Amino acid sequence: MTDATLPGATAATADFEARTYKKVFMRIVPFLMLLYVIAYLDRVNVGFAKLQMSGDLGFSETVFGLGAGLFFIGYFLFEVPSNILLHKLGARVWIARIMVTWGLVSAAFWFVETPVQFYVLRFLLGLAEAGFYPGIILYITYWFPSHRRARIIAVFMAAIPISGIFGNPLSGWIMDAFNGVAGHQGWQWMFVIEAIPAVLLGAVVYFYLDDRISDAKWLTSDEKALLQREIAADQKGKVQEASLGSVFRDARIWGMAFIYFCIVMGQYGLTFWLPTLVKGAGIQGNLMIGAVSAIPFLCAVVVMILCGRSADRMRERRWHLIIPALIASAGFVVSATTGSPLIGIIALSAAAAGVLTCSPLFWSLPTAFISGAAAASGIAIINSVGNLAGFVSPYAIGALRDATQSTAAGMYMLAGSLALGALAIYLTPAKLVNR
Repeated sequence: MTDATLPGATAATADFEARTYKKVFMRIVPFLMLLYVIAYLDRVNVGFAKLQMSGDLGFSETVFGLGAGLFFIGYFLFEVPSNILLHKLGARVWIARIMVTWGLVSAAFWFVETPVQFYVLRFLLGLAEAGFYPGIILYITYWFPSHRRARIIAVFMAAIPISGIFGNPLSGWIMDAFNGVAGHQGWQWMFVIEAIPAVLLGAVVYFYLDDRISDAKWLTSDEKALLQREIAADQKGKVQEASLGSVFRDARIWGMAFIYFCIVMGQYGLTFWLPTLVKGAGIQGNLMIGAVSAIPFLCAVVVMILCGRSADRMRERRWHLIIPALIASAGFVVSATTGSPLIGIIALSAAAAGVLTCSPLFWSLPTAFISGAAAASGIAIINSVGNLAGFVSPYAIGALRDATQSTAAGMYMLAGSLALGALAIYLTPAKLVNR
């Protein structure tokens, strides 16, 4: 009689598997979340800086929108090579490099005086951070199989609303408390203070992360064997080894990039302009604006984790994306049409919950049919092309605000983008992604 047929063997195996994945989760995911909280805060804190920066430096809405968006041009140009280098050099070396360089560039915003300087530093910040997010997604595929990944990525990406929950009030407080200290503006102090954790944690990454399962000294040999078997079984039937050219020619990759572009339009339209929208609703004081801006993110963190668990439990991906996308679309429309501050905040909360839920659940689609080296380049292509929406969205909203003296047209644009993305998800074959 083999171990597999002994009474209670199945239950014991299931318990061992559950304990092993919990151990991996607790070691990796909270730390990755912390890194992404810092990354996202340094990426979008320019939205809070705008509350003082535009007046101090005489920047128009269009100038701010263009500068905010130029981050994603630099991000786009270096995204694919950065992710390929991460796959070859290892996560701990490359993610450490990314964090230290983006922290230094973010701190350099202290010296901005002209639109050109603002544009250059936003572009360089994108270059520095390129590869971080898709690199983390790729790193998660090294440890967790497809049927566990939606929940893991959803928990990891709860860092976005957590960044908003804590980062928005923090940014507002720094700008108020440090304004005029040593003769400098609050927004200058905000950039420097919020850049310091990126540099410090970059050094920690090198010593804390393991590049692969076999390097993990905190796992037993049986635990390593289980994880390696699960990953090997998960990779069967997926595209693993492929040239960069063949990945570029894969129509499925470009379909995924289009869907992600539509989602990112809504995501960054919300995160860059939320402080301005809240201020426009009549909220006064940077700290109070930050506190009210945290409300939509509080809603989002709950919804995205619940949807991630449901998607893994049901092994269904498309409708878990379509429904949040349509809710977000409706939220943007209502926020643009209501004259009530209360209804406006409720609508923005629905938009935040919907669009931020779409972001993590989306990655269960492409990682369901690619892995290994193909995933390194495929994920980077999807993320870099999709994140061009991070350039289009804030710039277009800024230009529309200058042209119409209203945020309504920009909100309608975001709503339409998310509805179009929902349609593209619906047209994706279920058998390709439901794993």
